[in-house]
Amino acid sequence: MSSRRTSLEIYRLKKILETLASKEGRGTELISLYIPPGRQISEVMSMLREEWGTAANIKSTTTRKNVQDALVRVMQRLKLFKEVPETGLVIFCGAIPQGGPGSEKMETYVIIPPEPINIYLYRCDSRFHIEHLRELIKEKETYGAILVDTSEATFATIKGRRMEIVEEITSGIPGKHRAGGQSARRFERIREMQVNEFFKRVGSHANEIFLQIEDLKGIIIGGPGPTKYDFEKGDYLDYRLKAKIIAIVDTAYTGEQGIKEILEKAPEIMRSVRYVEERQFVQKFLYEIGHDTGLATYGETEVRRALEMGLVDMLLLSEALDTVRVTVSCTSCGYTYKETMKSSEVLGFTQSLVGKQCPNCSNQTLEVTEEKEIIEELAEIAERSGSRVEIISPETEEGQMLLKSFGGIAAILKYKAEGY
Repeated sequence: MSSRRTSLEIYRLKKILETLASKEGRGTELISLYIPPGRQISEVMSMLREEWGTAANIKSTTTRKNVQDALVRVMQRLKLFKEVPETGLVIFCGAIPQGGPGSEKMETYVIIPPEPINIYLYRCDSRFHIEHLRELIKEKETYGAILVDTSEATFATIKGRRMEIVEEITSGIPGKHRAGGQSARRFERIREMQVNEFFKRVGSHANEIFLQIEDLKGIIIGGPGPTKYDFEKGDYLDYRLKAKIIAIVDTAYTGEQGIKEILEKAPEIMRSVRYVEERQFVQKFLYEIGHDTGLATYGETEVRRALEMGLVDMLLLSEALDTVRVTVSCTSCGYTYKETMKSSEVLGFTQSLVGKQCPNCSNQTLEVTEEKEIIEELAEIAERSGSRVEIISPETEEGQMLLKSFGGIAAILKYKAEGY
């Protein structure tokens, strides 16, 4: 898999982590197991068997039974894997109370992380340990930072919450107060030349450091005062880096202190980079719709049809969609049908099926057999047909437009299909 994690992978992980975070067990009955790539399944199995033996010493009958049952479940799931997937494997399992004592229901979650995990962890607790997976949601792309004023420059890389100062250089330019006997004009001219030479040095150091970073996502320029703007406007940076400038930030300092200031503002800057991408996707869709090119469609029914015909190049789904696809089945004759509704309507809909006749065999045996979020359901069809999926945040104007004007479901097509 490429190092670029898709917005769909991040969305899926976010959703499952929200679910896991809401789960609480009684006592220390919930198991979290992280297995890094390269670890032998047999080795993990023997560790779990030992844990099962140790759990026999737990005094409380209920806790002992729940822990041992959970361990058996984890081992059963592990048996389905010949080897640990290349990004590792995470299993959560435990008895989750549904109400009062005795209402526990065993729940198991198996996650193949979107990128390698490097931790081996077994933990029994009253909650699931999801913090190591949470790290994977955070921005992982590398950003470059250049802090500059007339006295010094600092070069750093920022990756997630990690910042590394690569180099610091000083200018050797004297302050603005001229030495005695020099004319003001002459002093100013010499100083301008020195600043220009220093900026050239800053540019060549930046080119050397940042051009070799393969997936550099953007450059942030910062510093106190107006110097940073003079540097950015001039031709000191390689054109490829200049094209990647995503923000110019005011900081009170240069050096490490200034980089820390940038780090505080970085999540906002990085989020806005993603928003720019999302805006471009929606704008492309709006262009196709506005110019009636026949290369775009929207609405659940139309988009589903285009997906099933393999016409979709990019599927755009609003992260704020709160719709589920419900499958209704008749337990007598096996007849099934599907309906789309808001999550909040599912309970009422399920109750409305009581006493309702099956359109096929007339028996009153209809029930909801599956509930799936519409995002997940459409994304799965898209993946099968090789369409790219982008989850669009409602935080931008375009994101709001996708949600409000187009129902949060839109598609850009590969080509115009006859009769479609």
